[in-house]
Amino acid sequence: MSRPFQVEISESQKELEKALKHATTASSKERLQMLYWLKSGQVSSRRTLAERLGRDEATITRWVRKYKDEGKRGLLEVKHAPGKAPSISGSDLERLERRLQEASGFQSYGQIQQWLKSELGLSLAYKTVYEVVDLSTSSLS
Repeated sequence: MSRPFQVEISESQKELEKALKHATTASSKERLQMLYWLKSGQVSSRRTLAERLGRDEATITRWVRKYKDEGKRGLLEVKHAPGKAPSISGSDLERLERRLQEASGFQSYGQIQQWLKSELGLSLAYKTVYEVVDLSTSSLS
């Protein structure tokens, strides 16, 4: 026999309605919708919630656990992957930007690639050099 599905929603129905109207992402809307349906008594089972939201019951269980542990803020939090560390940053990037501003400058991205290798010990792909220089020069403008 399964455990009874009981969730205590601390926000009022009005607060949830307002939050739903102002939600900007699909993920926050569906999570707020879940809270609203639970608070208003329109839904009383995990299975019904899963069917209405088009989600697996395990997802509903995970969301409810997140809400119980961290509240509405935790439920709505969207985590982002940290991403890859920049190929060139800090003082090395500053040196490159200064060199790019010099009147003599560089004649090609290949020349920049060679300079990065000889001056900074950085072996970067041509495409990476192009992207770094493109970003640096657009921020200088």
